[in-house]
Amino acid sequence: MAEPRNRYSSVSLYLHWLIAALVVVQVALIMVRDETEGEFARTLLNIHKSVGLGILVLTLARIGWRVANPAIPLPEPMPRWQKLLARGTHVLFYVVLIGMPLGGWAASSAAGRDIIWFGLFEWPALPIGGGRELAGQLMDIHELGAKALYVLIALHIGGALKHHFVDRDNVLHRMIPWIPRRP
Repeated sequence: MAEPRNRYSSVSLYLHWLIAALVVVQVALIMVRDETEGEFARTLLNIHKSVGLGILVLTLARIGWRVANPAIPLPEPMPRWQKLLARGTHVLFYVVLIGMPLGGWAASSAAGRDIIWFGLFEWPALPIGGGRELAGQLMDIHELGAKALYVLIALHIGGALKHHFVDRDNVLHRMIPWIPRRP
């Protein structure tokens, strides 16, 4: 009988950490943009839009990879409620990581604002109207998604640290290659 996998694949690790890094970049971009004005602020916003659409594409790729390569089972002794919380958090991450870029894209489209993807080409607008009013409502939802994302990140990191320092299991080892496996 084959031994169960105890680590995620390189593709899963790469996508996880790349998306995580891009989320940090997004937060930094929007924080700096909020403190600036003029052309520099517009440039940061355009980069923010491009990175957001990149996160959308990478998240869809990650979901596709996850369907083809199911998650490693959580530790047997882990209580059922913790397993449900862990899986629910992951599902909500996917919802937010898809919903936020779609909401930003929809807001730009409703407002008639172009998205030039990293200065390379014009990203197609969604076929929606609504003008500034709808764009504003969509941006309110987009910002609510950011707050939800912060809560999910806190839950995710808190859970990982709990597993490593309190439960002393190998959950964190599965996603961070340089952490040695515990016996």
